[in-house]
Amino acid sequence: MTALAKMTQVEAKLFVRDRISLPLTIGLPVVLLVAFGLIPGFRDPSPDLSGQTGTELIAAIGVGLTLAMLGLSVLPTTLSNYRERGILRRLGASPVHPRTLLTAQLLVYVAAAVLSIVLLLAVGTLALDLPLPDQLAGFALSVLLGIAALFTVGLLIAAVASSTRTANAISMTLFFPSLFLAGVYVPREAMPSVLRHVSDFTPLGAALQSVRDSWSGHLPSLLHVGTMAGYAVLAGVAAARYFRWE
Repeated sequence: MTALAKMTQVEAKLFVRDRISLPLTIGLPVVLLVAFGLIPGFRDPSPDLSGQTGTELIAAIGVGLTLAMLGLSVLPTTLSNYRERGILRRLGASPVHPRTLLTAQLLVYVAAAVLSIVLLLAVGTLALDLPLPDQLAGFALSVLLGIAALFTVGLLIAAVASSTRTANAISMTLFFPSLFLAGVYVPREAMPSVLRHVSDFTPLGAALQSVRDSWSGHLPSLLHVGTMAGYAVLAGVAAARYFRWE
């Protein structure tokens, strides 16, 4: 077994044993979908949601929540904790480079995101008659770009945070406003036009709207694709520039 495979296996076990991250990132979106999906009339198309059903909106929100929790919260705080505890420094003195740990963590969190989304779609389809996105290619592209954008922002947080507490503070400062601007608390249709425009230029807002568009049979807009790709590139370059192993 290679060092990366072994490290990935260890990180996967630690993630599964986490009593907070695992239930939140995988269980919470499904619970929200089922809870709202059981409300009478919630599965009917609504003109207030651009013709979508409430279950389609909540499913899209569930996808966004998963990516945001993993990318903006779990990833940066875990890496900052590893640095603070000296784990990255000790790895630097061993045959296993710290980049192996970083790669292993990214693989685990990407796998967790995919698993959560697949479970969300499966429960919604089987239990709530939730249709799959009409534009599956657009849905897959939205998820991949959303992962790239939000995870690199998480890496940047871990890069600049001086401690786990600081990383958590930065994460939460970005997390909750991101949810609001993306339309998690209030649908975009009910937002003022200014906030909708701002949402288009946030990584979570672009990802969530692209996911919603895919349910309506549309490919992600060039604006949203450019926004997510831009964050992935710029945050990725900045994270690589400022990341400290100790």
